[in-house]
Amino acid sequence: MIDMEFSAAVITVSDKGWRGERKDTSGPALVDMLTGAGWYVAYTAIVPDEKDMIQRELTACSDEKKLALVLTTGGTGFSPRDVTPEATAEVVERLCPGIPEAMRAESMKITPHGCLSRETAGIRGTTLIINLPGSRKASTENLSAVLPAIRHGVEIIWSSGSADCAVPEVKKAVKPSVDQWLSEAKSGAEAGSVGMYLVHNGVVRATARSRVRQGDETAEPVTGMLFSCDQQKLQKAVEEAKKLDGVYYVRAWVNEGRLRVGDDIMQVLIGADIRPHAVQALEKLVGTIKTTCVTEKELYGE
Repeated sequence: MIDMEFSAAVITVSDKGWRGERKDTSGPALVDMLTGAGWYVAYTAIVPDEKDMIQRELTACSDEKKLALVLTTGGTGFSPRDVTPEATAEVVERLCPGIPEAMRAESMKITPHGCLSRETAGIRGTTLIINLPGSRKASTENLSAVLPAIRHGVEIIWSSGSADCAVPEVKKAVKPSVDQWLSEAKSGAEAGSVGMYLVHNGVVRATARSRVRQGDETAEPVTGMLFSCDQQKLQKAVEEAKKLDGVYYVRAWVNEGRLRVGDDIMQVLIGADIRPHAVQALEKLVGTIKTTCVTEKELYGE
């Protein structure tokens, strides 16, 4: 059963994308980032830079599909056709200015042109709607800057009462369905080239790392783990894995927060032409995630 509290949609706003004249790269990149952070992306679409069509998608995702989060990418610049912020402002009921402020502040660290992005954010019903820039690089950088805060915001929207922002987040991320990933992979354009799918599911173990790796017999049993992941580095690792020989499909999700023994740490799916390529890609990606993307701390007796 889908946890609607963490369901999402990604709407690409692009005249050329809608006409099939340009391949959409921002939308799929945002889908991968959301999925990697434990969100269920229930809907995607591409629409032209037309205010009424943008608004129909936003209201449908909120009022009919009842999704928790809607991300748009594109139409936030200075061109006369860039009307996504105006379309969004007219359908939301409450503005959330802090989110675009944080994204623009992060963009300004990278380029002085970051202040020219006009994205907005707001709440309609129980749906948080956020505009992102149209380029793949800018949209993923902007989302990385606010993704943890977005999750907390959605929890507040969907809670029955007010939330205490001083209370640390304890709710675990929702692990994506492997069956769903496989269904998407097997319906993709390159599915006919895949001869092997391999899945890695890492979990928190009770045996301390020092006992497993260094043979320390005095190490206490692990009772849990504090786990965090740099989503931007995770996305980069996934993109690099897709470039490996014979690899046609890659998905990765990493859990975050205070985890207990037996909880899922990560889930990775590789689709490749032959088993050696699948094994090589899986080992390389999992290794990269462990060494460059995550921070972990074992807990004892807590």
